[in-house]
Amino acid sequence: MARRPTGRRIGRREDFPDGTSRKFTLRCRGQSLEGFVFGFNGELFAYLNRCRHIPLPMDWLDNQFFSVDEKYVVCANHGALYEPTTGECVWGPCTGAWLKKVPLKVEEGTVRAFCPDD
Repeated sequence: MARRPTGRRIGRREDFPDGTSRKFTLRCRGQSLEGFVFGFNGELFAYLNRCRHIPLPMDWLDNQFFSVDEKYVVCANHGALYEPTTGECVWGPCTGAWLKKVPLKVEEGTVRAFCPDD
């Protein structure tokens, strides 16, 4: 019997070229969590869609998370800048805090997201 994949399917690897981002929802421990995934420097990264200063959604337009220069993930509410590869807040009211990482797995081209650890 084939093992059924776990995690939430959020797309195909080719759906996320560099600079492309998309929101998704996970059901974790009885609650709905919104995350976002994006391509950056040839890799995929995903975080919960919550600023570390005040837990509000960060996209400035639907599915738009990057600064104009495309170097940082930016919070539209407070202007905080986050390092895309680590989620560290490098400028703004949350400096030194980290976005909550959402684990990803790519199998046979399918991208799946998993509930983050508490």
